[in-house]
Amino acid sequence: MTSGNRSSTDVGGGHIGLAVTIIALIVVASFSGARWTLIVAGGFTAWFILALTVIYIRGRRGWEAVRRAYVATFGWGDYVTP
Repeated sequence: MTSGNRSSTDVGGGHIGLAVTIIALIVVASFSGARWTLIVAGGFTAWFILALTVIYIRGRRGWEAVRRAYVATFGWGDYVTP
């Protein structure tokens, strides 16, 4: 197993995932209105809070826990880029 510090690549994918999510929320808002936008945004928020809670319970604290929850929520952005 490699070292535990993979933050630069993981967070980069998280930024891409967040950007795609924001663009998708703008598209949803323009076609469906505020109700579905809030439902989708609430889903991502709930997932982030759940991931942060699990990571906190497993022993990570501070910004490391937030970074891991961010990557768990938006890290799928690595799969969007070529």
